[in-house]
Amino acid sequence: MTEMISLEEAQALVLANVAPLSTEVVEVLDAVGRVSAADLASDIDIAPFAHSAMDGFAVHAAELESASEDEPVKLDVIAEIGAGEVYDGPIEAGQCVRIMTGAPVPDAADAVVKYEIVGIVSGDGKPGSRVSFTAPTKLRNNIREAGEEAHAGEVIVHTGEVITSAGVGFLAGCGVLQVPVYRRPKVAIAATGSELIDPSEVPSAGKIRNSNSLAIAACAKAAGCIPTILPIVEDTYEALEKTVLDAVETYDFVVTTGGAANGDFDFIKPVVEGTGELLMTTVNMRPGKAQTFGLVKGKPVFGLPGNPAAAYCGFEMIVRQALRKMQGYSHFNRPVVRARLSQDTKKKDPRRIFLRATLTKDDEGYLVTPAQNQSSGLFGPIQRSNCMAIMPEGLESRAAGSMIDCMLLDVSEEVLI
Repeated sequence: MTEMISLEEAQALVLANVAPLSTEVVEVLDAVGRVSAADLASDIDIAPFAHSAMDGFAVHAAELESASEDEPVKLDVIAEIGAGEVYDGPIEAGQCVRIMTGAPVPDAADAVVKYEIVGIVSGDGKPGSRVSFTAPTKLRNNIREAGEEAHAGEVIVHTGEVITSAGVGFLAGCGVLQVPVYRRPKVAIAATGSELIDPSEVPSAGKIRNSNSLAIAACAKAAGCIPTILPIVEDTYEALEKTVLDAVETYDFVVTTGGAANGDFDFIKPVVEGTGELLMTTVNMRPGKAQTFGLVKGKPVFGLPGNPAAAYCGFEMIVRQALRKMQGYSHFNRPVVRARLSQDTKKKDPRRIFLRATLTKDDEGYLVTPAQNQSSGLFGPIQRSNCMAIMPEGLESRAAGSMIDCMLLDVSEEVLI
């Protein structure tokens, strides 16, 4: 396959050729941000008992029906219940019990009146005191009921649900301390190019630092994966073939950068075709037209361009979606908002163009400002951008004030806008 396809076709093609990975069991704290691979149930009622929502006095609501400012109802405080304590005794007419937040509400009481609105007639509000109430209270007022949040055996997190920070606390409270989740993909990243040197070295004439591997590894890590940077691959078919064949034996997904076009030293397409099944070579987008995808020994192999911005866009638009699917996520597209262009923007390329840009907000809504330098060879504009301003296919330029779509780069796919 050599014809150029749309971005949506490319995304669908890659997603169709990956599947969620096997599962593993992790500690509940390590499950944050990951996708549950099973329905998780509580082992007890949450809350396990009816308890007070605040510091106050446990009472019979019926006794306060006539309470008013002019004729307060006065009750004797006969006991005090702290958090972790239990009071099983009776509460007779004319009596109440001092209770703290979180303490079990006695069976003999049916409401709690908060401390701040109760008057002290005598004593200090503790047992032996006499207190007054100047207003009625509702039945079960300020009581958090047993099983209010979950019942024993009830599913509290469903398969496919992303576990949040609050979810970790919810699971812990429900006794779920071991969580089955989809495994994180192990991603091999290999930069190709005889001109490349390690970033720790100072380039001599004709050499450049290998920044792509670090950037793509960072993208993979941000997508929840476990990246491994392989040694730089020299510009020969044999070297790249060996790297790919070795990588698919160990890793879940292989990403190369460079050598994705049609030059004399561009080998990722023939390597994938020669060792497996070549499924895609070009995508109607800029930057990042040259995008190679295929399967080698059943493992997905993706060849990104060598230009930094082109490699980044290819990863964010296509590879990231595949890696999320492999982790069990169900949302694959970054949120998109409509924004006003802050300046005239010319279009001389019919492909869909992704402009590195900065999104701000004013009284009229979102305003987007494309970076001045849109060279595909630069990482800097991406570092200073928070969105991709999208210029649709065609040659239509846009004037300042025009509305265009902007894909947010710093917002999770789970956020619906």
